Amino acid sequence: MPRKNLLDVGGKPLIVWTIEQALAVTDLDVVVSTDDEEIAAVARAAGARVPWLRPPELAQDTTPTEPVVRHAIEQVSAERGRPDAVLLLQATSPVRHGDTLARALAEFSDTGVDSMVGVVEQPPFIWQAGDPPTAAYDVAARPRRQDLTDETRRYRETGSLYVTRTEIYEQHDNRLGGTIGLFVMAEDEGIDIDTELDVALAVRLLTAR
Repeated sequence: MPRKNLLDVGGKPLIVWTIEQALAVTDLDVVVSTDDEEIAAVARAAGARVPWLRPPELAQDTTPTEPVVRHAIEQVSAERGRPDAVLLLQATSPVRHGDTLARALAEFSDTGVDSMVGVVEQPPFIWQAGDPPTAAYDVAARPRRQDLTDETRRYRETGSLYVTRTEIYEQHDNRLGGTIGLFVMAEDEGIDIDTELDVALAVRLLTAR
């Protein structure tokens, strides 16, 4: 889906949903990193800061996220001082409840973890292809979902949000490191927009509120 961040989702560009959710949280410095002038203009109009454009070497199809975040940390540090932590929000996961970001930040602070990843619960019936294929559960003692315990529950990374102490990026060049915590999100918040079906589901959920 080319230029996905500007795709009309429920009457506004996809990226605007995430910007508005971030702006609703007190004391966040909401910064968008992009190399695209049109995306920058849309982000500014929505209330985000876009104080620089991402350099071309960090705007390739194969560019990982971590160097982009480190560049943003360096730019913000030079402008306003080094941040203690980074809340990374990916625009392709626009379905977040109204209190999700505030709860995530509070949980990050309260637990004292070094990094935290947003996840949704999923059934443990996961298989890995191979010869032979292998299951992530005991096929001889197939669990019932209602009997799952904290130890046997499984979670899927949503890609929606990550909270990370700045030193983890600096020391490990990774959004996850040190003591890692799970931030369990609601099932509908696990939508990641890759297909037209994902868009239709997101629109239905976002506009039904």
